[in-house]
Amino acid sequence: MIYYLILIGMTIMGSVAALFLKKASQFTCLKQLILNINLYIGGVLYFLSALLNIYLLHFLEYSIVLPLTSITYIWTMILSYLVFKEKITIKKIIGLALIFAGVILITVL
Repeated sequence: MIYYLILIGMTIMGSVAALFLKKASQFTCLKQLILNINLYIGGVLYFLSALLNIYLLHFLEYSIVLPLTSITYIWTMILSYLVFKEKITIKKIIGLALIFAGVILITVL
């Protein structure tokens, strides 16, 4: 059970990393990007997320870990709504529902 909690934490970390990289993408010149703290925070979070992924692969099956990383899309939509005020459309909700259904099927079966 602890490994699934770590996996959820890993997916949240990956989604937050993408958030920082999105913030870093708002630059006008390469120097601004290189000096942007968001680039480094996002990179470190992605790196830590990758380390957790490797750790989990030691204990869980590959056919479980990789599909469950799709949970990242759920956190990403929530963060994009909260931080960037992006719209949540019915298509996005249906897509996330299908991802969630897939996650349930993979973990239960």
